[in-house]
Amino acid sequence: MSRMEIWINPACSKCRSALTLLDAEGAEYTVRRYLEDVPGEDEIRAVLDRLGLEPWDITRTQEAAAKELGLKEWPRDAGSRDRWIAALAGHPKLIQRPIITADDGTALVARSEEAVREALARSEH
Repeated sequence: MSRMEIWINPACSKCRSALTLLDAEGAEYTVRRYLEDVPGEDEIRAVLDRLGLEPWDITRTQEAAAKELGLKEWPRDAGSRDRWIAALAGHPKLIQRPIITADDGTALVARSEEAVREALARSEH
């Protein structure tokens, strides 16, 4: 059973492109519609660990919710990490997409064909 998972917003063209490429390569994967099946704070922490990123690295700061929260003014430090994670869990539209978790336990933000191919390479046994 493949552990490759892709978090998508179906309205996002980069998400659709990633799915098209995965299908073309015959990849086995699970789709997570994260706006409907919203990840909790612990799950976001786990994905950040796999990405090797901080929450502000995967935050869409142009979204309306980001402007309402004043995210651009929030400090980007260890003490603020939980606040950012809570914002992502509370407003999943803020989460950058698509995120692919590869079979080797890593994850990446797959906004380019190169990144999708990297996820595929990490998932080949």
